[in-house]
Amino acid sequence: MMGARSADDEISVRPRHALVRPPGRSFARALTGQVPRPEIDVALAQAQHAAYVEALRTCGVEVTVLPPDERFPDGCFVQDLAVLYEDVAVICRPGAPSRRGEEAAVEEALAPHKRLVHIQPPGTLEGGDVLRVGRRVFVGLSARTNQAGLAQLRDALEPLGATVLPIPVEGDLHLMTGCAYLGRGMLLAAGHRAGRPEFLGLDVIFVPPEEAYAANCLALGEWAILPEGYPRVRAALEERGFRVLTVPMSEFRKADGGVTCLSLLW
Repeated sequence: MMGARSADDEISVRPRHALVRPPGRSFARALTGQVPRPEIDVALAQAQHAAYVEALRTCGVEVTVLPPDERFPDGCFVQDLAVLYEDVAVICRPGAPSRRGEEAAVEEALAPHKRLVHIQPPGTLEGGDVLRVGRRVFVGLSARTNQAGLAQLRDALEPLGATVLPIPVEGDLHLMTGCAYLGRGMLLAAGHRAGRPEFLGLDVIFVPPEEAYAANCLALGEWAILPEGYPRVRAALEERGFRVLTVPMSEFRKADGGVTCLSLLW
């Protein structure tokens, strides 16, 4: 049942633009917390990324494609490199030292569109830890995002009317590993995320444990992009009126990535 929600949860502008970067050959060395380390099929990952871009375009999004950068095995995960809010782009400082430098190309691409603010040392912040629900911006405190990064993001966004709120991340890489905001007061959530007190008042769609990977879903207005192979989550979204597109994500999952990780949207 849909709970009460505040008006700010309804503030949602459907993204019209996306920035992406396909994986290069070095993606075979992408970071992962999985043991034993899975072997990534780079050619398959590149084909899957192309299918993802096509899905974005089907949803009416104009896509800008940056060239791969072999210096950065994780460079395809562009969501982590900036937080976009109104006319501001907060350029992140990744928590993984090997990823620092990825943000330069993203900053250059965003500069014509946004006013830039930079996270400074000792702050670390990755966009996968940032969940926007209307004017509330939830920030996961994780191995990749620290208190100093949170404080700098608050300083950047609260003058624009945002309320920046911390959430501890336990057992996952990022906050959005286990949840996604769908708009219209709806939150898709797996595991302990579904019961977080910070999400009280939202219509929480519970993701069963066997489909937890699909909690990372990309909602674009009436569209939702979902990793393929998760029929229960797909059915739940279709029951709520979403037009669901599924995309293959096996190789990105091996690098602890999901569908939101592969794009920056505005």
